[in-house]
Amino acid sequence: MEYPVGQVASFAGVTVRTLHHYDGIGLLSPSGRSRSGHRRYDDGDLDRLQQILFYRELGFPLDEIAVLLDDPRADPQEHLRRRHRLLSDRIAELRRMADAVETAMEARKMGINLTPEEKFEVFGGKDPEEHAEEAERRWGGTDAYAESQRRAARYTKDDWKRMQAEVTEWGAAYDALMEAGEPATGERAMELAEAHRLHIGKWFYECSAEMHRGLGEMYVSDERFRAFYDSMRPGLAEHLRAAIDANAQCLE
Repeated sequence: MEYPVGQVASFAGVTVRTLHHYDGIGLLSPSGRSRSGHRRYDDGDLDRLQQILFYRELGFPLDEIAVLLDDPRADPQEHLRRRHRLLSDRIAELRRMADAVETAMEARKMGINLTPEEKFEVFGGKDPEEHAEEAERRWGGTDAYAESQRRAARYTKDDWKRMQAEVTEWGAAYDALMEAGEPATGERAMELAEAHRLHIGKWFYECSAEMHRGLGEMYVSDERFRAFYDSMRPGLAEHLRAAIDANAQCLE
């Protein structure tokens, strides 16, 4: 059976433009055409699209997906094992943080005073008060800081979990990008830099291209931010700064 491009887009939850792009780069070329030249996809094409979207969900760049699907020498299992290890590590970290948050919530509800070690466990040994005070010193008088504080005050535990899940997914995608050797000035890197900027706007405050560029500089100059991003992949902080700068130039 054959399906038109619009129906396939509806099946897969992607846009027609995405399918056209996949066709244009040779990643997913439809098996047939109608008499008028419109794309027609068969069941084999749908199977391939399912694989493409599966790898994309795991953060693989399109060129690496093409290798996995088309190179008989490629070992998909090794790629998946590596991705599984990264995701498992992040899941373990998130579970640890969630457990620490639950402990703090229960302690507060029952009037129990946590030990200093228990209080800071969720931050991996970092003092949250120190970070909060520094943030206020740096940005306390700005509209962005006020908006960030206002939003954060109403977030629930589930909100924080969703936010962290987005960070984890973004980090996995950026790690895969660097693994593929993509440059910071490339299209995919700038897409992830823009996703980073929009994430800030979604959860904290409206982040202009100029503000984002300043944050990128801080991610490299401040050893704590550098350590956070480099924990996702060594060198990620520097790569991200360059990608943010390239993306900002396109937006300005």
